[in-house]
Amino acid sequence: MTHHPIIIQKATLADADTLLNLSKKTFFDFFGHLNDRANMEAYAATAFTPQKIQAEISNPDSHFYFAMLNNQIAGYLKINFGSAQTELHNTPSLEVERIYVLAEHHGKKIGHLLLNFAIQTAKDNALDYVWLGVWEHNHKAISFYEKHGFKTFGSHPFMLGGDKQTDLLMKKEITA
Repeated sequence: MTHHPIIIQKATLADADTLLNLSKKTFFDFFGHLNDRANMEAYAATAFTPQKIQAEISNPDSHFYFAMLNNQIAGYLKINFGSAQTELHNTPSLEVERIYVLAEHHGKKIGHLLLNFAIQTAKDNALDYVWLGVWEHNHKAISFYEKHGFKTFGSHPFMLGGDKQTDLLMKKEITA
């Protein structure tokens, strides 16, 4: 079995449509069976529009990266600096807003690679910590982040359509 390296590639405005489809697909694949369809659709209708994705890619403080395997997208990462962060704006931190691996590529350590890339990016920028929000019922993701040294420090409400959910806020301190 030949081992193909996973390449992390920065997404650009030209990738907006690809990113839009990927964002929608992974969101529904991951959370569709756990939530009410109408709430999923309501959230997606505002979160995943061409305008919103283009604005996010164009924001100099937001960066999207694709994990490429054999020239195919296997997953993606969205990180935010400074004012692009969804919370905690004034701190020397980096937010991992989205990290998704397509279902057919689970088990290939792509998530680890993307998360380590985000942590390394924070180190390279001399930031104090990396943080993220994760749905309280997403136990698999929570234990994945804990394995990487993230600790829960708070929570916040997340509106999925008409359903008020709770996201745990987790962070990993960056040591020099």
